[in-house]
Amino acid sequence: MTSTLHRPGPGHEDGRPAAADRLLVRRPGPQELRPERTHRRRRTLEISLAVAVPLLLVLLWQLAADRSWIDDRIYPAPSTILADGWDRALAGDLWPDVWATLQRVLAGYAIGTVSGYLLGLLMGSLHLVRAALEPLLDALYVVPKLALLPVFLNMFGLGEGPQIALVAATVFFFVWISTMAAVLAIPSGHRDAGQVFGASPWQMFRHVLLPASLPAVLVGARIAAGVAVLVIVASEQIAATDGLGHLIFDSRALFQNDVMFVGIVCVAVLGVLFSELVRLAGRYLTPWAPRDRGRAQS
Repeated sequence: MTSTLHRPGPGHEDGRPAAADRLLVRRPGPQELRPERTHRRRRTLEISLAVAVPLLLVLLWQLAADRSWIDDRIYPAPSTILADGWDRALAGDLWPDVWATLQRVLAGYAIGTVSGYLLGLLMGSLHLVRAALEPLLDALYVVPKLALLPVFLNMFGLGEGPQIALVAATVFFFVWISTMAAVLAIPSGHRDAGQVFGASPWQMFRHVLLPASLPAVLVGARIAAGVAVLVIVASEQIAATDGLGHLIFDSRALFQNDVMFVGIVCVAVLGVLFSELVRLAGRYLTPWAPRDRGRAQS
């Protein structure tokens, strides 16, 4: 909040102040006077909107199904989907598919994250390694990952291998790119300071490269978490006999649209939870980094 005070100076016959005689005074606003209260009110508004918008869409969907505005045989009402999902969960029919998808995502995500981080760190630190490998990896990056599924089927045969390899390949590129870019973006002064103090390679990694690059790396890892769920669902629709992707595709083929939407909802919940878990891990591992939410801005 600002206000302008005028001080008439000498030589102003009409009494109007000159620009040099204007005194700009800034008074603190509510955000400065009561930062915690302002932050709580903003967070309450954000959470309310985040809950209200999906809830409103679900209510409109339910109303459209009840009023026969849409064909509930093709688009079952949310209440029908919820009841069917609850019944399948109680009967134990849903959990094997959820667990199969979760196992594949976690295994592929772990492999892709570790390999992508190590190679990104190496390529970001050594120019010759980057010059040798970057063109090849750039060419492989633009290949749709589902196009690699036949290759992985030939390599690993039927079973869990192709599914895990596909998720690992997808996650690898996201983590590799974010890691290499983060290492290259580290100011040279940070490296120079470590060399001046005689830091060993491990100390340079532990105290310079890791803290400076980890926030950006975790952003890439969080994006990869959501993409990993998308890829495994698409893969399970093509080359799997269980999992949420197989459940969705098989239900659609049998015209069990309520079961199909149960699988879609489970995929959405799994993706959100997995992405949020990576975000929370990032906040724990990088307490010095700015938070994307839940923190008052100064």
